[in-house]
Amino acid sequence: MSSNRQPRCRRAPARALLGLALAVGFTASCEQALDVGHNTHGKLPVDARNPAILINDSFNDNWSPEFAALFANNGGPRLAGILVNDSLYWPDLNANVAGWNDFVTRARASGLQGLPDVTKSETTAFVVPPDRQIESTEFIHSDGAQFIVDKSRELSLPWLPVVIIACSQLTEIAEAYLIDPTVVDRVVVVAQLGSYTAPKGFMTGPNGDLDPWADWIVAQKFRYVQVSAFYDQSADVTADDIPKLPANDLGTWMAAKRAKLSALPVASDQEPILALAAPEFATNVVPSSPDTSAGFGSPFGQGPPLVPDPNGNVWLITQIDATAARKRMWQMLNNPATFKH
Repeated sequence: MSSNRQPRCRRAPARALLGLALAVGFTASCEQALDVGHNTHGKLPVDARNPAILINDSFNDNWSPEFAALFANNGGPRLAGILVNDSLYWPDLNANVAGWNDFVTRARASGLQGLPDVTKSETTAFVVPPDRQIESTEFIHSDGAQFIVDKSRELSLPWLPVVIIACSQLTEIAEAYLIDPTVVDRVVVVAQLGSYTAPKGFMTGPNGDLDPWADWIVAQKFRYVQVSAFYDQSADVTADDIPKLPANDLGTWMAAKRAKLSALPVASDQEPILALAAPEFATNVVPSSPDTSAGFGSPFGQGPPLVPDPNGNVWLITQIDATAARKRMWQMLNNPATFKH
């Protein structure tokens, strides 16, 4: 590990009381890393009780909209925001936003509650500063980045940070740090990104290739969960399942959408939502840290490699239970309390 890594302020366990449910929290510390699984319902430092902000580009090639909305009506996480951006994968921002708006309208009409309005956020991948210092980075101050800063100030508690569910590039998250460095004390990032070849994780495609300098910033500055195991999302709703979908606007939407899903397992953007809300989904998590010893650009076109480190700020998900995705989806679709009319 490089000796020039800047220290990260971490969180240590502390006693606190939250409503009727939470009895243990976190206080600020630069001495001890947040324990994996401490006071959570799984292997991650966050779970379904944390408020969440969802970031994505496409609405059509994955089940992230549906899983996010269904979980928000079945025990969490509560959606505090939906940020829709553009990327090299899905460059038409207006089309992306229109699709997400249509989904939210249909979901609300079906009786789903707790769905915030969509926030449009134009993104521009970073240009690496000549001195390769994070604080020298020029940025456009996107609406999404400011939303993260503002909403985390509003909702975060010392023992209950806001989760940023990242299903696209990490630009807005890194921008949030550049706007307000204290944001790292209020949020945890959970991203569908990269790949894994034991013993290392890599911040490459999917999504990691879209803005490598943003990867570089997020991996070093934030508490960061990376999902680098993928599955065939076509099994979540099969052709035989179409007649079983709810007889409402959401069911009609899902029936039409199924044929448009990407056949690429790496396009299953719902994975960070499942990792957060369904503790059985992530079956292997490797505590890690970013290895910045070779400097930015090595490997080319990606953020720093993620190497095992029991005291690190990264939780690398390397194995998942794909059957949990389908099981959870249909439990929620068949729950009479999901659609509140």
